Amino acid sequence: MILGKLVATRRDFSPTVARVVLGGVMLPHGLMKLGAFGAPDLSANLDYLTGDVGLPTALALLVVFIEVVGSLALIVGVLTRPAALGMAAVMIGAAVTEHASHGFFMNWFGDSPAGVEGYEYHVLTLGMSIPLMLSGAGAFSVDRIIARSSTHAHP
Repeated sequence: MILGKLVATRRDFSPTVARVVLGGVMLPHGLMKLGAFGAPDLSANLDYLTGDVGLPTALALLVVFIEVVGSLALIVGVLTRPAALGMAAVMIGAAVTEHASHGFFMNWFGDSPAGVEGYEYHVLTLGMSIPLMLSGAGAFSVDRIIARSSTHAHP
């Protein structure tokens, strides 16, 4: 019963676009925390998150997990609501702990030190995450397949 409510969604294409774009944009951020794209490796990123940001190690690992696994879940549309909730939590946490003190705007002109960005990006990701939490995955999703099969199995 809980799974049915968790994966319930309509055959709407708008959430499909939102979740694929959100997952596709967030996945590289998570992969960078693992050392992809020439970024520092996981150990260095955990040192930053636990040292400079002040997160407990378990929470820092959860951030990386949400950014990687949650992004993949969004892209394929499986457990979309929890994945979107995770993204929203990560973005709120990042905005509050790191970005709010730098103002609203991102570093559009490259004149700020590396990593110094406002919270503009975080607001955009929240604007995509919240509707996904409310509507579900939409068309072309694993959630929709699960929801349809559970409806057929239990009329």
